[in-house]
Amino acid sequence: MPSLVIHSSDGNQRSVPLTRPITRLGPSTENEIRLEDPSFGSGCLVLTLLGGRHQLSSLGVPFTVNGKVRDAHPLSDDDEIAAGRSRLVYSTAAAARPAPLAAREAPARSAQAVDADEHTAELDGNVLRERQLLESLTRISRALLENYAIDPILAQLLDEAIRVTRADKGFLLLVTEGGPEVRAARNASRESIEDVAERMSDSIVQQVMETQEALIVSDALDDPKFSSSTSVMNLKVHSVMCVPLKQKGELIGLIYVGNDRLVNRFDRKAEEMLTIFAAQASLLIQNALLVRDLQLDNAKLRERVEQERFGEIIGACDGMQTVFRRIEKVAPADVTVLITGESGTGKELVALELHHRSARARGPFVTINCGAIPENLIESELFGHVRGAFTGAIATRAGKFQAANGGTLFLDEIGELPLPLQVKLLRALQERAIQKVGANHTEPVDIRVVAATNRNLEEEVKRGRFREDLLFRLNVVTLRLPPLRERVSDIHLLADFFLKRSASEFNSNARGFTKPALLALSRHDWPGNVRELENRVKRAVVLAEGAFATPEDLDLGEERLAPLKPLAQAKDDFQRSYINEALARNGGNRTKTAKDLGVDPRTIFRHLEAERAAAGEPPPSEDDD
Repeated sequence: MPSLVIHSSDGNQRSVPLTRPITRLGPSTENEIRLEDPSFGSGCLVLTLLGGRHQLSSLGVPFTVNGKVRDAHPLSDDDEIAAGRSRLVYSTAAAARPAPLAAREAPARSAQAVDADEHTAELDGNVLRERQLLESLTRISRALLENYAIDPILAQLLDEAIRVTRADKGFLLLVTEGGPEVRAARNASRESIEDVAERMSDSIVQQVMETQEALIVSDALDDPKFSSSTSVMNLKVHSVMCVPLKQKGELIGLIYVGNDRLVNRFDRKAEEMLTIFAAQASLLIQNALLVRDLQLDNAKLRERVEQERFGEIIGACDGMQTVFRRIEKVAPADVTVLITGESGTGKELVALELHHRSARARGPFVTINCGAIPENLIESELFGHVRGAFTGAIATRAGKFQAANGGTLFLDEIGELPLPLQVKLLRALQERAIQKVGANHTEPVDIRVVAATNRNLEEEVKRGRFREDLLFRLNVVTLRLPPLRERVSDIHLLADFFLKRSASEFNSNARGFTKPALLALSRHDWPGNVRELENRVKRAVVLAEGAFATPEDLDLGEERLAPLKPLAQAKDDFQRSYINEALARNGGNRTKTAKDLGVDPRTIFRHLEAERAAAGEPPPSEDDD
């Protein structure tokens, strides 16, 4: 019995007998032989038994036989196959094919000689048909790799089925919720048939759907089962062959071929070949349908992204919708805006949107990260310097304020600005003028300032690390960006958006996420917010072996998921955060905060006492409000 010897990467090997007329090899559970080879992706190799000999073909997996690249190949003893990371050796006890009898000049031939010649002719005819079948399957597989459009694939499948079976017409039906639906109707000239209902027997289709077994009707008009059928009598149906299309044991459709002029057009060999053809056609159809569904999902995603998009920002949750509404109101007003939020929440994107929607949109948008520049250089970066102002100042240079003249200056991480620079920044904002380092005069500037921080500036003021007057100057309007853990409904939308963009950037075949990956995305705590999500998705696109990214590709295994807190701790954390937010809204006023929250002022005092103790600071004064 033919077999495959499978050599694994760890040095082990196993021998698998080949007992089926068609055998698929790949990592998916739907394949008859499982290969632990992620490099296959969603593809597979297909072994088809034709005329006692196995033919190897591919569905999306390049392979070599004895070191030579092949698209399809008839296998011989000891052929070595390499595909992806897998190495296989084919073994068989090859049976000698009966040789044709030599032609002889004789006045008369024996009956045995005539039978032998007829048998040889039959074998040659079967070999030719089997070769045509293999060529058909190879052509369709190639076509599917080039074009996943479902209707052209169905038409080509049907054309090949008609050619292989030598029928004069055919129909391909797919099972839908409403019953069987004709998706392709063709004749032997590869032309579409219009009057489908008038060319096909409903009774034959119904029987194959009920039994899910292949059916040959040599002469429907003379068959007791069908001769009384209205459709058979009206159509004068003669030869018909119909085989089911199945996927994982479920009926997904039918291939129906027929000839209305000849009886006994189809034999058991034709049924066997069409059954083999249908087995691989089912896989091709499923792949095409899957890609179509993915394309529809992509179209829906694009539509949803456009609906939920606000400039370059994407968000559908209530928190982001509130931010979008405030941006629309604030952007045209030309007031100073303070953007708060954790690192990675997209503060610079919001600043850009404020700029693009303002009257300064045609002017420059200049960014400076106040925490990324050494303290001895930041004044020069902000305001510029004159030649000779300090060692290395070999020429007069404009700063960011002047670079942003007529536009918007974005001061990122403003909470990192040293106190001495805060005084000079306050003066520049008040006077709308700057003084270069080493200069003795001021220069006017026309700018709008947008600042951002991930710190609680009210707390920084209390601790003496940030000037209160500067905070008042910056905090004309505040926009708070919610962290990603508060935007659960946006996580999958953002992940899909980043995946499509990264797949295009890196020319990757990644098209989506597995269900475990989607679950891991939802459960992760996202301390790095949207920036972390984008980086993890980009990593997954680069590392994914197949079409769908896994939790491992995202580096979100079970050990990386944030543990659930005890309910009591979660309640305490929320209460502490909520009181801090209320205090911030009320400028630290304990009495007003207690009134707003409907609690005794001593509750707020105890809260502050605990907060300062945790920070190693002295407790608040009773009369300090």
